[in-house]
Amino acid sequence: MGAIYRGLAVIVAVAVAAVGVFLAFPARPDETGARPVAAPSAGPGSSGPPGAQPTLEPTLEPTAEFTAEPAAEPTAAPSAGASVEPTVEPASAPGDATTPTPRPIPTPGASLAPGYTAMEALYADERVPRLPRKLKRLSLPRASKNVLRDKRAGLILPDLPKPWKSYGPAPFTSRQVLPPPRRGPRGMLVSCPVPIDPQKSDRDTALLAARWTLNHHPEGAVIRWLGSQRTKAGWALLYQVTYGKRSSRAAVVIVDGGMSKPGLVFISVPDTQRSRWRDIPRVIAGVRALR
Repeated sequence: MGAIYRGLAVIVAVAVAAVGVFLAFPARPDETGARPVAAPSAGPGSSGPPGAQPTLEPTLEPTAEFTAEPAAEPTAAPSAGASVEPTVEPASAPGDATTPTPRPIPTPGASLAPGYTAMEALYADERVPRLPRKLKRLSLPRASKNVLRDKRAGLILPDLPKPWKSYGPAPFTSRQVLPPPRRGPRGMLVSCPVPIDPQKSDRDTALLAARWTLNHHPEGAVIRWLGSQRTKAGWALLYQVTYGKRSSRAAVVIVDGGMSKPGLVFISVPDTQRSRWRDIPRVIAGVRALR
């Protein structure tokens, strides 16, 4: 009996082992085919090729919570061809105070009419008539012994007596003035290096300087020439400046004082102070080079 039981036990053990091997064999992966879990999903969320791994697809499936963000990202991230647009458009937007407006490149003589020389611009200015060929020569007194020295302009000019008095020179290099009248401008005598481009001729430089002095007369002022002559030091012009019903008498004197630019002396006295017109010839006679 013991032998029989032992034989049955062996048979049972072998049978159990065979069943275990049989059951275990189908569970091993098929080495020639894809695993069942690797088959592509047929669901609507699958957008990749058949070889794509379906295990990633559930993480890309959009939900109602995130639909807004993916829709906004394409507009926020420009393509490579349009990468400069976000920086260019704001800069070119009209009215953008942070964007400097390109300034046009000035042409030579931009302060004049385009294409004009200084003298052509002078002749085109209706406020300044052509200088007559013949003008009455000025009768000049002796030079005053009381003088001022303008080292920046390289000039010596008269220090006029009262009621003239020295005044803050800026923007000139020296200035004397008369007391202010009840109305209109007051008389002044100033000196400085010529504020215009010097010309080859002292006469032409004086003409341009006289035109420049209109900036220091009331608006609408026009010139009428009274005198033009060479002096020992340079060139002098005497003229009347009319503005409305009023006028001033004025003169400019150009002198080469050895500086980088010639020196200019300019005197103007309005008709409200006409008693001081007699000082104008005195100024013309007293201007000379400092050197």
